Amino acid sequence: MKIAIVCYPTFGGSGVVATELGIALSKRGHEVHFITYKQPVRLDLLNEKIFFHEVNVPEYPLFHFQPYELALSSKLVTIIKAYHIDVMHVHYAIPHAYAGYMAKKMLKQEGITVPMVTTLHGTDITLVGSHPFYKPAVTFSINKSDVVTSVSQSLKEDTNRLFDIKRKIRVIPNFIDINTVKDTFTDCQRALMATEEERIITHISNMREVKCIPDVIKTFSKIQKHLPSKLIMVGEGPERGPAELLAQELGIANKVVFLGNSNEIDKILCFSDLFLLPSKAESFGLAALEAMAHGVPVISSNAGGLAEVNQDGYSGFMSGVGDTDSMATNALSILKDSNTLNLFKKQARLQAQQFAIERVVPMYEDVYLKAINRLKKKPKAALKK
Repeated sequence: MKIAIVCYPTFGGSGVVATELGIALSKRGHEVHFITYKQPVRLDLLNEKIFFHEVNVPEYPLFHFQPYELALSSKLVTIIKAYHIDVMHVHYAIPHAYAGYMAKKMLKQEGITVPMVTTLHGTDITLVGSHPFYKPAVTFSINKSDVVTSVSQSLKEDTNRLFDIKRKIRVIPNFIDINTVKDTFTDCQRALMATEEERIITHISNMREVKCIPDVIKTFSKIQKHLPSKLIMVGEGPERGPAELLAQELGIANKVVFLGNSNEIDKILCFSDLFLLPSKAESFGLAALEAMAHGVPVISSNAGGLAEVNQDGYSGFMSGVGDTDSMATNALSILKDSNTLNLFKKQARLQAQQFAIERVVPMYEDVYLKAINRLKKKPKAALKK
């Protein structure tokens, strides 16, 4: 198949999933075309099966905000025609499904039909999409998609609750390529981050309000009172500054290391003992899955799709949103005893294997083929409507 993938090219979960999916599809013999405004961060290598097409948005004094959706729609039409694309896979309802629908309408004028698969990742539904200003556009975009998928059962339920959806939503979870996970490094340099007797606790996110960054700091503060430990904070965002101030106020600034964005997640997780994710909303929890794949147990909230990823009492523990006392108690129950920690590390890896890429990519291939075949079977009169 020839597949066009539209996604955000940033560090966020949806962009990572879309990029890894495209790479996996190319390894399975499919031709994959990424269409976005810059090369995705995880797309390190282009080859004969992977193409990147940049969406340029010309600046005009007339526009206060440049019309990215218009530029994206036009680019999609050009690429679909030039490369004879079989299926379009857009990640995020808006603006991508909206732009994809417009591209489909333009192509239909030339007698070209191509199905559009829309994957919902969370922010497009629970934060942006539910805003009254965007709600009609999101509803329209989802209902005009040929196939709709969501990354968790929780997100599917939220979508059906918040919008008047006419399409059946299929759950296809996020995934991890276990084979590429590096858990040993000759230059792991754990000693640079902590002493031998200290446990290393990690948090990785874009540090937005939804990630409950103050709860990360508060939970760690309670842990380190009972157990020598260090906290590694990875990522950038609006909550980083306040988090640094809170660490100072709690007298633990020397125990917390802020690394900013990093391309060395494997190395950071290789010397981590525990992962904290106390979010108040998570459509899936990709960061938790990546930690588990490295053998790092997860202490998380029970928000959204996290309960579908982090198995309570097995790969880690879950607590109510904001319950930092419970999170700290659960963390200590894992960290205090080395045998218990090693058991949870092993179980975290086993839980991650439930989301191995080999299990998930065939689900998308099945969706693509069914969408293509369904479109081919439609009477020509129906296609013209």
